[in-house]
Amino acid sequence: MPTLNKLRTTASDDPHTAALRRLRIALTAFFALDGFVFAGWVVRIPSIKEQTGASASDLGLALLGVSAGAVVTMTSTGRLCRRYGSHAVTVACGVLMPLSVALPPLAGSPLALGAVLLVFGAAYGGINVAMNSAAVDLVRALRRPVMPSFHAAFSLGGMIGAGLGGLVAAHLSPARHLLGLTVVGLLITAAAAPTLLRHPAPATPAIPDAPVGASAAPDSARPGRRSRGIVAVFGLIALCTAYGEGALADWGALHLQQDLGAHPGVAAAGYSVFALAMTVGRLTGTTLLERLGRTRTLVLGGATAAVGMLLGALAPSVGVTLVGFTVTGLGLANIFPVAIERAGALAGPSGVAAASTLGYGGMLLGPPAIGFMADWFSLPVALTSVAALAALSAAIGYAVRNAGARG
Repeated sequence: MPTLNKLRTTASDDPHTAALRRLRIALTAFFALDGFVFAGWVVRIPSIKEQTGASASDLGLALLGVSAGAVVTMTSTGRLCRRYGSHAVTVACGVLMPLSVALPPLAGSPLALGAVLLVFGAAYGGINVAMNSAAVDLVRALRRPVMPSFHAAFSLGGMIGAGLGGLVAAHLSPARHLLGLTVVGLLITAAAAPTLLRHPAPATPAIPDAPVGASAAPDSARPGRRSRGIVAVFGLIALCTAYGEGALADWGALHLQQDLGAHPGVAAAGYSVFALAMTVGRLTGTTLLERLGRTRTLVLGGATAAVGMLLGALAPSVGVTLVGFTVTGLGLANIFPVAIERAGALAGPSGVAAASTLGYGGMLLGPPAIGFMADWFSLPVALTSVAALAALSAAIGYAVRNAGARG
């Protein structure tokens, strides 16, 4: 018995294990920060739209600034991470993103709004690629499928940001509200940054035929043409589902307020319940993966999200729409993390980076696409595209069910 207790003490006091635990907490804080700031911005979109006098298509073009800034930054952030380390780049973007979210209330026209959103999008794209790269390294070191837990933090941050945004919408101007987000964001970065800067990214040797979350290819591996093609397919799955997350973030509140006559505070709750459902789904993601497997998680998630979004887009009442948003969140919760992990099993971190870029591209390109469709048809009809792409992700997930089984 003394020997057993000694072994337990040694294991619990292992410096490497303690360092990994601290890194996980710090990275979780950055994921939560990302969701909190982004959600705080999206719940003020109706107010910013009114402030700038933008039409739906004008707003869609302005939101394209977020997409353009993010895509340009995402393509270069990988190189920055290789040169300076993903931890340092995460911290730098953790400073820039909160600073840039204070800019939209300063815009007096749709054109000016698009320009400042270009800056915000650049910071947003940078932190997402950097912190996901850091999370991939940590998941490989832990050798457990814990990627959904990081995305759960993003969703939890989004839920809190949207909830607080709804509470303060009637009392604070967009300028004061978003400036408050800047202060909170910088405080979180200041608290979490020392851990990332003190500890380098953990390195773990490749593990052939590794389970989800472990690396199946070393950093230097050059995946074959077939592997690159399948990585692109997983990126497409991530894109289809992230499209829905971006669409609900930017247009969910406007749909509730404009089409269903909801109070601004209730409208802000639309994204909040969606983010809560995403959080719950991702907190249980590891257990779900262990019980159902990756293919069933993808297929059932996509089908559930498709049904939920049809309900959320076409329901005639606020209450039923909120139920639809909740079901959609539960369905979409783990598809993105699973797609990223499967890409990593084929091509290592380079596969994760490629699939993540495609996925976040869907999140950022979805809102402007919804804006154009809303002008051509109507916002409820435009939102049904989320259901269509969720169903497509389920079909693709089933079609590639045997892909990526080996590294």
